[in-house]
Amino acid sequence: MVGEEVSVSQVTLQPWARSYRTALTEDNAVLFSTTRSEHREKLFTWVGPITDIKIVVMARKDANIKINKAMDMAKYRIGVIRDDIGEQTLLDMGIPRNAMQESNYVTTLAEQLMKRRIDLLVYAHRAAIWWSREAQVDPSLFEPVYTVKEGYVYYAFNNQANPEATAKLQKGIDMLKSTKGESGDSLYQEIMSKYE
Repeated sequence: MVGEEVSVSQVTLQPWARSYRTALTEDNAVLFSTTRSEHREKLFTWVGPITDIKIVVMARKDANIKINKAMDMAKYRIGVIRDDIGEQTLLDMGIPRNAMQESNYVTTLAEQLMKRRIDLLVYAHRAAIWWSREAQVDPSLFEPVYTVKEGYVYYAFNNQANPEATAKLQKGIDMLKSTKGESGDSLYQEIMSKYE
């Protein structure tokens, strides 16, 4: 919408922790997408928001796990993605690191949850459902048992990124949200509806 094309050669798919470090250390790097948090606020230049996010604790339905307060999680084996907002939030809540099992891929955690190698999985709710399907694990076997954090995801640019580039992307997002599509909804909502 703002006349800028991104070629496939400019996009790199990496495990989350490596992508996070790259966005922190390489001047022209951008992370798509990440949850904006107090801890991360000054680490990046933010463009968005892209969409809302709910970080939840997922358990197998047949495990009948009930979490009433955050510290209840400490008695279980918790699957987290290394450097993800879920892991960072659990640490902020005081959950001991030794209760957590780190992985680079949520598909691995979904499989471990199904095989009872972990008891809980902490991740963005919509993304956990999508990735479970990608791992050929039936997401209807899981249920959210606790909400860890709610917020928004953004493009997280390295703080040395070109301000003109970040401003153009912000302009494009704003235009998508304010331009009506064929359905009468904004172009942004038409895109988001494909993923709900």
